Amino acid sequence: MSVSKRVCERVSAGIKRFVPIVEQQRLRDVSEADTVTLVKDIMSAVLGWDKYTDLTSEFAIRNTFCDLAVRIDGKMMMLIEVKAIGISLEDRHLKQAVDYAANQGVDWVILTNGIIWRLYNVIFAKPIDKKLVVEINLTTIDCRREGDVESLYIFTKEGFEKGAHIALRDRQDATSRFVLAALLVNNDSVLGIIKRELRRVVNVSVSESEVLSVLRDEVIKRDALEGPLAESANRRVNRKEVRLLRAKRISADGDRMTDSASAPVEIDSTSNTPGNSTGAAPAE
Repeated sequence: MSVSKRVCERVSAGIKRFVPIVEQQRLRDVSEADTVTLVKDIMSAVLGWDKYTDLTSEFAIRNTFCDLAVRIDGKMMMLIEVKAIGISLEDRHLKQAVDYAANQGVDWVILTNGIIWRLYNVIFAKPIDKKLVVEINLTTIDCRREGDVESLYIFTKEGFEKGAHIALRDRQDATSRFVLAALLVNNDSVLGIIKRELRRVVNVSVSESEVLSVLRDEVIKRDALEGPLAESANRRVNRKEVRLLRAKRISADGDRMTDSASAPVEIDSTSNTPGNSTGAAPAE
């Protein structure tokens, strides 16, 4: 992941400035309201968000409030749930933030107490679920370590606009048991390859339905096939499969049109009229 020199310098300077402030606020055990102010300052000075145009405080969602919301070009992109700096982050805090996001149709949520920062991807399944994409501890970040800089970059405006958060999620999904299980049982191309390789190895032809039955019942663990994360993986694989089939149909239609256009046209040498191949003399 490439992080520009300008962003690295801003992040490094910001961390040096704010870590002592964060430590001081933790010792004072400041309130949630004061922690929100601290988070806004970090979002601006360290992470590059404009506190006046990008950040909205106390964003109302269905008669309740989320502490901060992030807009890019006027569109709501992320919600931020802030807890007091002395509070340990728990699942119940996350549930509230994810519910906020689901009600607003937002895919990304940050949960933070000013020290720990967690970025979650909201999974729109039944029930609504979430996936932790990255977590950082602001007080232990070392800007000389490439991995720390890359993790922090995910939270920056530059990183978000370039899709660094999506790239990281996709890289994690590439080895997700849910996505791999969905590929095995929901992708016709994969099932076809397994069927072909089975015939090569054991010299017996079996149907794709038989292969699918064994994969579901005996090979893949049930928890990889059930639940919100599995449902999300299934939808993702199915979308790719539909797009692939659509692309194949378009390609096939294009080939047929090309073949039709390039087919030889028979010419009647007596009349010079296309399509007359009877050899009859022209009428007088």
